[in-house]
Amino acid sequence: MKRLAIDVRPGEYAVVRLPADAPVPAALLDPGEPVLVSVTRTPDELSVICPAGQAPEGGTVEDGWRLLTVRGPLEFTLTGVIAALASALAAAGVALFSLSTFDTDHLLVRAAELDRAVTALREAGHEVGSAT
Repeated sequence: MKRLAIDVRPGEYAVVRLPADAPVPAALLDPGEPVLVSVTRTPDELSVICPAGQAPEGGTVEDGWRLLTVRGPLEFTLTGVIAALASALAAAGVALFSLSTFDTDHLLVRAAELDRAVTALREAGHEVGSAT
């Protein structure tokens, strides 16, 4: 796996589980501050990832996550990105939540484990910095 450039994004994030029939929280999708928001519906749930202060009510909230974003765009033919990052973090005992977008891959790690995650990724040969 080639060396990846990863940015630590500011602020804390939440992962929220809403009922499968819940409406999509439309206000989260309004353009504005450049933050990551992801909404995924399955037959069993509506899952939302968003800044912690914007977590929708009425669901199960897991907050206290920090966002790391691989600088992209990444080619669709590139393989092993998540595997490489997950392996480095697993070896350091850091749990993660991953998601992908058209352009790149994102990882959420617990805020309390951010320093350990950054150290593990750097020791694995990746460049980790703050987002500008």
